[in-house]
Amino acid sequence: MANDELTVAVLGPGGIGGLLAALLTRAGHRVICLAGDETVHTLRTDGVRVRSGLFGDFTARVEADTELREPVDACLVAVKHTALDAALTRVAPPALGDALLVPFLNGVEHPATLRTRYRPDRVAPAVIRVESTRLAPGVIEHGSPFAEVDLTGDLVPRARLETLADAFAAAGPATRVLPDEAAALWAKMSFLAPFALLTTRYGLPLGDVRTHHRDELTALVSETAAVSRACGGPADPAAALARYDAFPPPTKSSMQRDAEAGRPLELDAIGGALLRAAERHGISVPVTARLVRELRDAGH
Repeated sequence: MANDELTVAVLGPGGIGGLLAALLTRAGHRVICLAGDETVHTLRTDGVRVRSGLFGDFTARVEADTELREPVDACLVAVKHTALDAALTRVAPPALGDALLVPFLNGVEHPATLRTRYRPDRVAPAVIRVESTRLAPGVIEHGSPFAEVDLTGDLVPRARLETLADAFAAAGPATRVLPDEAAALWAKMSFLAPFALLTTRYGLPLGDVRTHHRDELTALVSETAAVSRACGGPADPAAALARYDAFPPPTKSSMQRDAEAGRPLELDAIGGALLRAAERHGISVPVTARLVRELRDAGH
């Protein structure tokens, strides 16, 4: 990735992938969105239309295909964990070659899984903090007043990460390269898990959860922090609670939105992974275990 202009594939041009695809295209990079036939047709015809208070309303003319057929500098993976296996059939390892594979997935277990399929030193996990929703194929609503990306990858050459980070930053999202993969992934996990599990379990936005289920939120934050600490991540329950309190009351988690829409939940990637990590380290997490069990019993 030595040139200023990159060729980037985006697997899953939804709320996250579509926003990044549009921003990178507007910044002058070549973007190929990988999706199903219907979405590919829409993107080829209409492009990606973004509505954003931060980045403005604009349309980006992207390329689109049902699978990766040519070399790229990076492939962003922006599908849900529940659709990952099926989506990866669009990116054959020989087609990916030397490109970076950059998963924007929730949870902490996917990098190891991806490294069994692709070059381990080219899997560069990423974390994004943003609220962005696909309203329809090729129509993206970016609702948060921020978009922040962390790139990492313990095995990936730093220069490769820096080049991609520079492209992201120039396109819009505040971007940084972090040296510790586990710390970066657990920093998101320790915030996401309590938020996702509680808002989904009670079908309430964050404002109601932090008011009416404060004790459970506090306990869950404490349990998650303990697991995060054991796995090499940050552990500051007070800071986590302060972040929840700072969010607008109507805020919903993506898991809650999936439940409301009747879509499969990333319960195993978030709650299940947290329970497995707790078991490996001998940490008691009774509130987490109960919430995961109740969500599973409810058919999720």
